[in-house]
Amino acid sequence: MSERVLTQGLTTLGRIPGVAFVLAVLIGIFATMTTGFTTGPNLSNILVQSSILLLLALPMTFIIMTEGLDLSIGAVLTLSSVILALTALATGSLAIAFVAAIAIGLAFGLLNGWIIAWLDIPPFVATLGTLGIAQGLCLVLTDGQSVVGLPEGLHFIYSGFLFGIPFPLVLAAIAYLVMHGILYHTRLGTYVPALGGNREALRHAGINDRLVLAVIYGIGGLMAGVAALLLTSRISSAHPTAAIGMEFDAIAAVAVGGTQFERGEGWLFGTLLGVITIGVLRNGLNLLEMPSSVQVICVGLLVIVALFLDGMRKVQE
Repeated sequence: MSERVLTQGLTTLGRIPGVAFVLAVLIGIFATMTTGFTTGPNLSNILVQSSILLLLALPMTFIIMTEGLDLSIGAVLTLSSVILALTALATGSLAIAFVAAIAIGLAFGLLNGWIIAWLDIPPFVATLGTLGIAQGLCLVLTDGQSVVGLPEGLHFIYSGFLFGIPFPLVLAAIAYLVMHGILYHTRLGTYVPALGGNREALRHAGINDRLVLAVIYGIGGLMAGVAALLLTSRISSAHPTAAIGMEFDAIAAVAVGGTQFERGEGWLFGTLLGVITIGVLRNGLNLLEMPSSVQVICVGLLVIVALFLDGMRKVQE
């Protein structure tokens, strides 16, 4: 009887993704080593600060499921933030500025998709090129300086509340529900894993796989434009390097969450757990006063540990 219980227990543990173990361990470590980590305000702060990363990681999940990659999404977010700030200063309208930010993000996303799908350039190379274009445009438009003097109302988008819930969490929740609906309840969603697992089958079914791929990269750019609203509000300005490097955290969150870089296998809820895990890690390291360089190293180690645990789980299965 005891052997059967033990076997069932090991089987149950084997079904739990590695990111869940890592998240639980990190929470335990930081709760022990720091003061104030488990307080309500700090936990809320972790979720709010993770909202921008989630907006990037959700479409990155789609892209990686197609066996693709988007190295430009951090630079596109930065450029969208710069466009939002400059448009807000020029027009005095946050609504017009937000539309401009979404437009530039969508344009770069579709450009990535077009280069990859129609020119058959590998995603790594294509998005590395558009990363350079977006980053260069940021520096040209701002002359390397922060864009300041933005409308007062912009600040309250990141720090404001809706029905008692921080607005960034509301926006992140809506984004997750929309992306979840697209992936699991629409025809487009069924094409996403097929692009990574069996693209020939899509073509034989009469589906324009190039167009679908372009749409998926377009969604990534669009989400970067949406995230620009939160990023600009968070720092009350637009800086030409504000989000450079966020693509690393986005890719890490997707990888930690269990999405495979081949065969079209992905898990959107796992990406959510990955984003929260990275948020917990960075917050805990901040409380321990660790420099940003150490944080980057720890995120890299986090990816390796989580993937190792998932690999061990698959061996047990």
